[in-house]
Amino acid sequence: PLNIIPHRQSTMSSTEEPKTDTPMEGDAAVEAPAKNKRSPSDFLKSVLGRPVRVKLNSGIEYRGVLACLDGYMNIAMEQTEEFVDGQLQAKRGDCFIRGNNVLYISTKKRT
Repeated sequence: PLNIIPHRQSTMSSTEEPKTDTPMEGDAAVEAPAKNKRSPSDFLKSVLGRPVRVKLNSGIEYRGVLACLDGYMNIAMEQTEEFVDGQLQAKRGDCFIRGNNVLYISTKKRT
């Protein structure tokens, strides 16, 4: 198949390849997406029911079992512990965190 590239004014030399902003047929990115790529949504689905760390914008960290979350990153956790500067402050049990306060969610470090 013939790929037609629209003509545009350019300062490139006659030996340079034309550049396009959109992928063309035959480009590796178009033909086969990477198989190992995971989206954040895939990660969150995989950690439901598992121990996680949730860091808030304020610097406070909660560690517990991720019970559920929604599209706004509102989080429900169980067996939750609150840490400030790495020190255990309180055991909260069941806990709900509003999504706009969440800096990140990570899997709990294994010891």
